[in-house]
Amino acid sequence: MSADDKAGTSRRSRHLRVPVTAEEGRTIEALAEHVGLPIAAYLRLVGIGYQPHSMIDVEQARELVRVNGDLGRLGGLLKLWLTDDAKLAELKPDRVPEIIRGLLKQIEANQEQMNDIIKAVLRSRQSYSD
Repeated sequence: MSADDKAGTSRRSRHLRVPVTAEEGRTIEALAEHVGLPIAAYLRLVGIGYQPHSMIDVEQARELVRVNGDLGRLGGLLKLWLTDDAKLAELKPDRVPEIIRGLLKQIEANQEQMNDIIKAVLRSRQSYSD
C-alpha cells in the first residue's frame, strides 16, 4: 500500500472507460435516476456487485414533506382554537382541552418522526453518491 493510499489522497483517482450504445446509455441513466444515484455512483456500485434499490422516490419524499406541512397547519389551527376561550366554552366538556392538547403532542411527535426519517433517508442517499 502506497503512502497516498494510506493518506486517502488517491481515493477514486482511477477512471474506467466503458463504451456503450446510445440505448444502453439511456438505460443506465434511467436506472441511476430510478435509484436516486449519480451515474458514476450507480455504475461503481453495480460494478462491484451491489444491486441498488430505489431508496426513496422523489415524489414520495415530496409527499412526506406535504403531509408534514399539513400536520403543521392542523396543529396551528388547533392551537388557535385552543386559545379562543369562547369556542372552548361552547363545548363545555371538561376533558376536551386535555384531549386536544394530547392530540397536539401526538401531531408534534409525528412531525419530529417524519423529519428524522427524511433526514436519515437523505443522509443514506448522500452516502451512496459520495
